[in-house]
Amino acid sequence: MFHVTGSYQCEEIIKKSRFISFIFPIITEQDVVSHLKKLQAKHPHAHHIAFAYRIKTSESIVYRFFDAGEPTGTAGKPIFQHLEGKNIINVLVVVIRYFGGVKLGAGGLTRAYGQMAKQVLDISELQPYIEMTVVHFTLDYEKFQAFDYALKKLDGHIVEQIFAGQISLSVSLPLKNKTVIESQFS
Repeated sequence: MFHVTGSYQCEEIIKKSRFISFIFPIITEQDVVSHLKKLQAKHPHAHHIAFAYRIKTSESIVYRFFDAGEPTGTAGKPIFQHLEGKNIINVLVVVIRYFGGVKLGAGGLTRAYGQMAKQVLDISELQPYIEMTVVHFTLDYEKFQAFDYALKKLDGHIVEQIFAGQISLSVSLPLKNKTVIESQFS
């Protein structure tokens, strides 16, 4: 699985219609709504604002696609197919169309929306997705330095620490390294 590290945009004229595609990293469906509202406000005269997204939750991958008034399956689905095909998660791709007076037909629309999704994906920076987890530990003070060293070697970091009779820690680290640190410090 992969995820995008930033927002990107590209634009193209296809048979007199202006297409603008955007890609955004997201974590929740509220992020989707926020980005869509901003784009609708910025492009109030756009004829169609089609989109697709994929979000990894703890249970599964949530996805949606929307044709925005284009014929069924000609806008949102071609965008989504690129996200699914490249196994990209926590991402929103939006393609805005300003109609230029020439009808593209179902095949032309499918190609145009798919092409715009591919273009914005091609210019975006993709990174492998590493699933993180939060683990809680209670340590004696003399074990803290060794713990901190081991945690950094496992690509983890301390999220919260409380110093009392013992040190209570919440740490974030890649899920694949959870059992390693637990076996050393539990």
